Amino acid sequence: MATSSPIALISQVQQRKPRPYTPSPWGDFFLHHIPCTPSQLFSMKKKAQINKEEVRQVILETLASSSLVEKMELVDRLQRLGVDYHYKKEINDLLCYVYNDKDGGSSNLYITSLRFYLLRKHGYGVSSDVFEKFRDEQGNISSDDVSYLLMLYDAAHLRTHGEEILDNIITFNKSHLQSLLLENLEPELREEVQCTLETPRFRRVSRVEARRYISVYEKKATRDATILEFAKLDYNILQAIYCDELKELTVWWKDFQSQTDLSFARDRMVELHFWMLGVVYDPYYSYSRIMMTKFIVFASLLDDLYDNYSTTMESTTFTAAMQRWDEQTTEQLPAYLKALFINILNTTNKIEEELKLMKNKHADLIKRLVIETAKFYHAEVEWRDKHYIPTRVEEHLQISTRSSVCMQITNLALISLGEVTTREDVDWALTFPKIIRGACIVGRVGNDIVSHEVYQISPHINKLLINVISSFLNIIVSSGNVYILTICTFRHTLKREQTSEHVASTVQTCMKEYGVTVEEANEKLRIIIEEAWMDIVEDYLEQKRPMVLLETAVNVARTMDFMYKHEDAFTLSFSLKDVIASMYVNSV
Repeated sequence: MATSSPIALISQVQQRKPRPYTPSPWGDFFLHHIPCTPSQLFSMKKKAQINKEEVRQVILETLASSSLVEKMELVDRLQRLGVDYHYKKEINDLLCYVYNDKDGGSSNLYITSLRFYLLRKHGYGVSSDVFEKFRDEQGNISSDDVSYLLMLYDAAHLRTHGEEILDNIITFNKSHLQSLLLENLEPELREEVQCTLETPRFRRVSRVEARRYISVYEKKATRDATILEFAKLDYNILQAIYCDELKELTVWWKDFQSQTDLSFARDRMVELHFWMLGVVYDPYYSYSRIMMTKFIVFASLLDDLYDNYSTTMESTTFTAAMQRWDEQTTEQLPAYLKALFINILNTTNKIEEELKLMKNKHADLIKRLVIETAKFYHAEVEWRDKHYIPTRVEEHLQISTRSSVCMQITNLALISLGEVTTREDVDWALTFPKIIRGACIVGRVGNDIVSHEVYQISPHINKLLINVISSFLNIIVSSGNVYILTICTFRHTLKREQTSEHVASTVQTCMKEYGVTVEEANEKLRIIIEEAWMDIVEDYLEQKRPMVLLETAVNVARTMDFMYKHEDAFTLSFSLKDVIASMYVNSV
C-alpha cells in the first residue's frame, strides 16, 4: 500500500485542522479478553446465589430488630457495595421503618445525618429543620468525630434552593475537613475525607464507588464476611456481563470503522460504554447499554465532525440530509460524510427494528433523538461562524445544554426500560425538565471549566507545539507507531477548544458578562453547577415521575460530574485507563 508523504500529511492537517487526539488505549482488547472461564463463572453464580439468600436473611433479621442505626447502616452498606439492586423490596421496607420513626435519632448528629441522607436519597421529603437543634452559638454545626463530620457533609449536599442551614453546613465544614487532611489521620480515614471532599456520596457513580468501597469495607473490623463475599462475587459476575457487551460492541465498532473515514474523530467506544454503565448498571439491562453506547458513539462522532472538521457548507448539507433521513439524498455530500451518514442511518434503523421486535412502544423515537443531536450541534456551528460570544451565561446554556446530549442519554435509558416507561414519561424528558437541564449544566459547564483552565497557553507555546506535532508526523509515517501521538498531544495541552475555531465556551461568556478573569469566571460557574445540583434534588424530591426514571436522570448527572471532575477525561482517555481496568479487567 502506498504511504502518504510527511509533507502531504502536514498539508492535510493544516487544511482540515484536525485536533491531535490520542488513539484508543484499548483498541480491540475486549475482542479477546475473557475475565473468567465459563466454569469459573458458573461456580461464582452458584456461590453468589447462596450468599444472596444469606444476605437476605441478614436484612430480614435487621428489619425485625429495634435498632434504627443498624437498619440505616445496612441500607447504606448494601448500596455502597453495589448489591442493593438485589433487595429493592427489603430496602424499601427498611426505609419505610426509618421514615416512620419520628424520633429520627433524637440528639445524635450522626444518626440524624444518616437518616436525612438516606431518606432524601430515596425521594422522601424530610425537612432540613432536623439539624436546627445541633447549631452552636454562632449558628454552625460541626463535630470532633470525623465519621459524624463526613456524614453531615454528605447529607448537606442533598440540599435544595433556600436551605440556608445546609448551605452553612457545607461552607463551614468544608474548611474543617480540609484542615483534617493536615493532621495525622489513619490512612483509611484520610482516604474517606479526600473522597468526600472530592465528590459527596450522593454524586458518586455507583459502580466506581462499589469497586472502591469493597476494598474499604474489607479492611473494617466490623465487616460482615457474608456480605463482603457476596459483593465480590456479584462484582465479578457483572464484570463478565459487561465484558461480553464490550466484545459485541468491539465487533460492531471495527466494522463501522472499516466502512467510514473517522480520522477526524476520537476513538472512545470503550469509554462511552463505561459512561453508559454509569447510567444503567443493572445486569438485566444489557441491551440498553449496548444500544445507548452505539447512540453516544454517534453523538461523539457528530461532535467532532461539527466542532472541528467539516466546513460550514458540509455541516449544513449533512444536517439537512439527517433531517430527511433518506440514503438517496446524499449525493451532495463528500465521500467521507456520505459513508458516515449511511452507517448512522443503517445502525439506527436496525436498533429501531430490534426495539419493535421487543414490543417496545417508543422505538420510533430513536431516529428523532439522533436527528435532534445533529441539529443541536449545527446550531453551535452558526455561532462559531459568526464569532459570536453570547452576552449572558443563561443565553449560552439555552443552546449549549442541548448539545451536551444529557437529554438524549436519559431518554434512551427511559425508552429501553420498555413497559416501565409511558409515552408521557418520554415526552416529559424531551422538554428538558429541571432535573435533566440540571444534568446538562453539570456536564456542559464542568466540561468548559476543565477544558479552559487546564490548557491556557500562550500563542508562542501554541505555535511551538504545532511545530512539534509536524515534526513527529515524519516519525509516525516512518515507524507506523501511532502511539507516538500520545507524546505529541502533551496530555492534550493544545487545548481542545482553542486549537481551531470553536463556539465560545461558557467560561468566555461568563468573562464577558461580568468583566472578570478566567479564575473569577470559573468560580461563578462552579456556583451555577451547585445550583444545578439543587435543581436536580428538587425535581427528584417532587417525584413528578416514577423514581426509576428520576434516578436515571440523576445517574446522568453523576457520570457527567465524574468525567469532567478534574479534566476532560473522555478526550484524555488515558486518565480513565485505571478506572476502566478496574471495571472490566481486574477482578475483585
